[in-house]
Amino acid sequence: MRIKTSPWITVSQEPGDVCPVFRKQFATDRKIAKAELEITALGVYEACLNGQRVSDFVLAPGWTSYDHRLQVQTYDVTLLLQAENELRVTVGRGWFRSPMPGWMDSADKQRRYAQPCGLIASLKIGYADGTEETVQTDVSWQWAESPVHFSEIYDGERADARVVPGNWQPVKPLDWSKEILIPQEGEAIRETERVAVKQILHTPAGETVIDFGQEVTGYVEFTINAKAGDTVSFTHAEVLDKDGNFYNENYRSAKALVEYTCKEGKQTWHPQLTFFGFRYIKLLSWPGEPRAEDFTAIVVHSDMKRTGWLKSANAELNRLFSNIVWGQRGNFLDVPTDCPQRDERLGWTGDAEVFIKTASYLFDTERFFKKWLHDMAADQRKSGEIGQVIPDVMPEGDSSAAWGDAATICPWQVYQTYGDASVLEDQFDCMRKWVDYITGVTTTPNLWTDHFHFGDWLGLDAPSGSYKGSSREGFIASAFYAHSTELVVKAGKRLGKDVSSYEKLYGEIVAAFRKAFPEYQTQTEHVLAVHFGLAEDPQKTADALAEMVRHDGVQLRTGFVGTPFILHALSNYGHADLAWSLVLRREYPGWLYPVTKGATTIWEHWDGIHKDGTFWSKDMNSFNHYAYGAVADWIFEQAAGIRHDEAHPGFSELIYAPHPDERLGWLQARLDTRHGTVSALWTCEKDGVRYELETPVRTKVCLNGEARWVNPGKYTFWTAE
Repeated sequence: MRIKTSPWITVSQEPGDVCPVFRKQFATDRKIAKAELEITALGVYEACLNGQRVSDFVLAPGWTSYDHRLQVQTYDVTLLLQAENELRVTVGRGWFRSPMPGWMDSADKQRRYAQPCGLIASLKIGYADGTEETVQTDVSWQWAESPVHFSEIYDGERADARVVPGNWQPVKPLDWSKEILIPQEGEAIRETERVAVKQILHTPAGETVIDFGQEVTGYVEFTINAKAGDTVSFTHAEVLDKDGNFYNENYRSAKALVEYTCKEGKQTWHPQLTFFGFRYIKLLSWPGEPRAEDFTAIVVHSDMKRTGWLKSANAELNRLFSNIVWGQRGNFLDVPTDCPQRDERLGWTGDAEVFIKTASYLFDTERFFKKWLHDMAADQRKSGEIGQVIPDVMPEGDSSAAWGDAATICPWQVYQTYGDASVLEDQFDCMRKWVDYITGVTTTPNLWTDHFHFGDWLGLDAPSGSYKGSSREGFIASAFYAHSTELVVKAGKRLGKDVSSYEKLYGEIVAAFRKAFPEYQTQTEHVLAVHFGLAEDPQKTADALAEMVRHDGVQLRTGFVGTPFILHALSNYGHADLAWSLVLRREYPGWLYPVTKGATTIWEHWDGIHKDGTFWSKDMNSFNHYAYGAVADWIFEQAAGIRHDEAHPGFSELIYAPHPDERLGWLQARLDTRHGTVSALWTCEKDGVRYELETPVRTKVCLNGEARWVNPGKYTFWTAE
């Protein structure tokens, strides 16, 4: 990259909270054939050439493991150049210099917060006569205070439209690594949708609240005709309280505040260098009477192609499908975050691990996850340990089973969905070192014991005062130890590597597991024993799980670890009807309960809002937390019946084995794969079930206990009652 020949530059004096804007003025005196800008920053930037944005990429350069990797964006700016030119770049704190995470303090957090603002760029201009010129960041650039007087990930943005950058000052060189610079790897972050106001509310507390009708991640754009000095300010929320008043205590310390000082006349503005998770905004100041047409919510996320669709005869189930999609859009903003609103917004490995299959069905996430997994490998600790979040902004925190196992589960799933083994090649050392770490730290050979773990996080069978569920932590950790070792073996064999030592280890773990845990105590323990192939008699264990679910009132008692797999464990062993009963349950706890309470995304807690309208808590109660949306992979694979076996990654061959349920009526699924589009519809009719299948590849059709192969094409099948 030619940008590596450019110097880093920074401001010549501390600007405080104000976001600096850098500029370079230059002339071109010949016809231009092509001009290309390479650029990145320490922070997030917005670059304009002659008053026009150079790209629709927002929040560039995105979020990576900044100590090791910083993405460089390349833009074609040929059409923006003139005879006299000015390149301006505004730089905000972004993820690079915001105080993350918000709820805790640490030496590493203070280090990151104190890092300098920086810019590096190279504009290569190719003229029609064959000559070239390069404009680089250097000490000839200048900087000034921009209209953005404060911008930060958690607390929001403050701007003054009256400010015209002036008093330009010289920049100074910045001593910063160029070895960390890499070409853009992830998907670009873009504005992908505009959501109109649903209603303007005047709450019982006397507040003016704007309701967009849908929880989104992004920011609000507004238009106003104002006098210079008038102010607009508002804050954000996901929900209203039981009385209909604005509520955002669950944002914790994140202020999520926008403050804007107007210039004279009509103007349109939105935050430039940060984002929010919200459905509502509360106006704190607004000149005049607000109108619905004055506000638009702009949806921002990694620009992934949609690849999966689900639709049924049940309106509430369709709302659940929509909520899962919106949850992914809201949290796949360059990093798979847990939530987009409170003082967190981190790349929690456990959340990504449980949701990655669903994520890869709903959207083309191959590029997105490859980039994030590269960050994981970069942030892997010398011991092989994987942090709780990636990028690892909590390096003081211990790893945990199921969370750290994202190191093996995520690359394997990317390979399974898309069929490209390069992700395994890239990540194999990271996968192997994670298993080696467990082997090295456990106090019990072939099991994982005496270590911090999150357990079955948010398990519904948790003892009073605990978040971890009642499943034994050593059971969960050892089960995932076995599973990760098995995946290292599978990946290694696919890559032609010698993994005989891991094969031996896997056999020893399974034997030790069966000896240490001959009985299973909770729903989650049954689920893991079945799903990870650890139970000596999986049918007996699945039957016991089904009996336990019925004994519990056909209710989930699982948490983050057990919930994503429980439906598979049931339906794979003859209990699809019970799995459907869990999916269609409208009461707490169940996937449809939040829908009955007006949810437009997936909640962190099944009862984030109680039946009486009160809240679960203000401490940890996100209403956009995608993990439990993992149910959609069961809908695709088991309910609709579209899946493949491990021998045919990327859906190069299909298995069609649906599980219809007459309570639903009909279910339709469509999945765009690397080999074409597969669609499936089943309809429960008076005398049986009609199936419609369109497949782009050879498919094994399993209906009524019989299996037969069909070639690519459209098919209709019928099974009588």
